[in-house]
Amino acid sequence: MKILVFTGLLSLTSTLTTESSLNDSAIKTVSLIKTFRGISPRDYDYIPPHAIEGETKTAHIKENKSSLKKYNDSTLTEVNNTTLEYLTSSLSTKLIPTVYFSAVLLGIPSNAIILWMLLFRIRSVCTAILYTNLAVSDLLFCIMLPFKIAYHINKNNWIFGEIMCRTTTVVFYGNMYCSILLLTCISVSRYVAIVHPFTYKSLPKRTYAIAVCATVWTIVFLYMLPLCIMQQSYYVKQLGIYTCHDVQSACETVSSFQFYYYISLAIFGFLMPFAIIIFCYISIIRTLKTHEWFCCDVNQSTAFEEANTNILLRSAEAKGIYKMASMLLHDKGRT
Repeated sequence: MKILVFTGLLSLTSTLTTESSLNDSAIKTVSLIKTFRGISPRDYDYIPPHAIEGETKTAHIKENKSSLKKYNDSTLTEVNNTTLEYLTSSLSTKLIPTVYFSAVLLGIPSNAIILWMLLFRIRSVCTAILYTNLAVSDLLFCIMLPFKIAYHINKNNWIFGEIMCRTTTVVFYGNMYCSILLLTCISVSRYVAIVHPFTYKSLPKRTYAIAVCATVWTIVFLYMLPLCIMQQSYYVKQLGIYTCHDVQSACETVSSFQFYYYISLAIFGFLMPFAIIIFCYISIIRTLKTHEWFCCDVNQSTAFEEANTNILLRSAEAKGIYKMASMLLHDKGRT
């Protein structure tokens, strides 16, 4: 912690010294002699070419520095102690990258194999369209995880630039919500197939699957547009690091928009799909249990009927044997 703060202070002091030297070199110009008397030859001094253009460039240099200062002020930010503890904790620098690394090792080969099987082995199944899109989403999610791993291992210091930070954030969260929505669609498909089989049989399943997947990707793309527009990388002065999506702007307008934006993501991207999935599988379990009870009742009634039939047959056999015996005895009595 102290080392990071010390390096941050050193970098700030070095930038300040370079700016002061640039100011001195930019503002310093060669002044020409203004007099009513004649100019002697010794008054002519050598003026380098860059000094002649110095006066015209001084104003531009000042304007550029002011704009750079504004840009630096927009990326510089101070965070509270809770955020500092998270950025320096072992949770974000050790545990999270370990989980991400395990997901990469398991996710990339497994999703690649599943995608190959779906594309080249079971292409005729209509539900394979949903599973193919789910595998593509998970594969893209796993491919972007190495950048997140490098970020967390590097003490939450982003070194890949603002554009790459926005790209990684959009792909990370976009594919996460896309997977959730696709799992919801798969649950609804299973619900209709089991609970309402006749309706499921009459539906154009391939057309509906393509339309549902296109709708899901469109919704996710529209929801990720704010993350593409808003700045994601901020410089934390206390630690001397550039964060990616962990620290956001404290502007009142931006903060209010982000509050409602993330609330809507939590509701429409997690809570509603989660509730739909629970409803679908509870209905599926109830339907299957009802079918099992019906089968058990049918089996029990069949067994009861078979037992009664056996009893009747045995009683009929016993009656036949009794009649045959009585007839034999009656014949012997006659003889």
